[in-house]
Amino acid sequence: MRRAWIHDLLAWLRGEDNDLLPFEAVKHLNPKGEHYRGVQTIPVDKIIGSVDRYRDFDDAFLPRADHLKERWSNIRRLKLEGRELPAIQVYQVGNTYFVKDGNHRVSVAHLDGQKFIDAEVIELDVTVPPEKGDEVKDFIIKGEYANFLEITKLDELRPDHYDICFTTPGRYDILLDHIQKRQYYMGLNLKRDIPYEEAVASWYERIYTHMVGEMRASNALDAFPGRTEADLYLWMMDHRYNLTQAYGHDVGSRVATQSFVRHYKTPWHKRLLSKLLGRRERT
Repeated sequence: MRRAWIHDLLAWLRGEDNDLLPFEAVKHLNPKGEHYRGVQTIPVDKIIGSVDRYRDFDDAFLPRADHLKERWSNIRRLKLEGRELPAIQVYQVGNTYFVKDGNHRVSVAHLDGQKFIDAEVIELDVTVPPEKGDEVKDFIIKGEYANFLEITKLDELRPDHYDICFTTPGRYDILLDHIQKRQYYMGLNLKRDIPYEEAVASWYERIYTHMVGEMRASNALDAFPGRTEADLYLWMMDHRYNLTQAYGHDVGSRVATQSFVRHYKTPWHKRLLSKLLGRRERT
C-alpha cells in the first residue's frame, strides 16, 4: 500500500492522473460488436483498466486499500510456490485490455516485473481504439472522432488520411460545420449540387491538409506543447478569418500560421517545463 501512496504522490507532483481506467469509459468508443478470442498470452503493460475494481488499484495496478492485502499476499505466495494460477479474464479494446476477473493476479504480475500473462479474451470492435496513457476524456474524444469518420466516410474516401485528434471534446462538430460551408460555397462557385463526399474530400485536401502542411513546415506544433495539429487547425482558421476581416482579403494559410505562432505561442519557460515533465504530445 505504501508503494501506491508514493506512486500517487509522484503523479500528483507531475500533475498527472494515475487512476486505473473504468471499463465504463469504453462505451464512449461506441463498440460495434464483440468476439470471443479464447485464451491468449497478453502483455501485462497493455492492461489499462478494470471492469469493477478500478478504484482499488492505481494505473500500475498497485493496491490502494488495506483490505486487499490478504488476498494479494495469498496470490503472491501461490505464485512463489510455483502453483499454476488460472488465466485472468479481459476485454480487449484495440491493443489494450480491461480486467474482468483477476485484478490481484495482474497486480502481482506487475510487481514481479512479469511481461506476459495468460488471459481469456473477449475483443470489442471499435473504430478509434484507445492507447495506454489515455484518460476518460480521451475516450470521449475518440468516440466523437469515430462518429465524425462515420458521417464523413473519410476513412473510405482517403484511407491514408492524417489522424485528426483533439485534446478537448466537442470539436468535431466544428469540422462538420466547415465541411458543410465548403459544400455550400463549392455549389455557388461551380453552379451545381455538390455531393457531400466531394465536399469532404475537397475540405480535407484543399483546406485541412494544406493548413497542416504549413504547420509542419514551420514546426508550429513545437510552440504549443500538449496540443495537436487538429487543435491548431481550428485556432488558426479562426485567426485566418480575423486577419481576413482586418485586411479585407484572404491572407492565406501560410501568413495565418506564421502570425498565429508569433502572437500566441506558449512562453519558452512553460515549453521547457512541459518537456521536463515529459507530457504527452500527439499529432
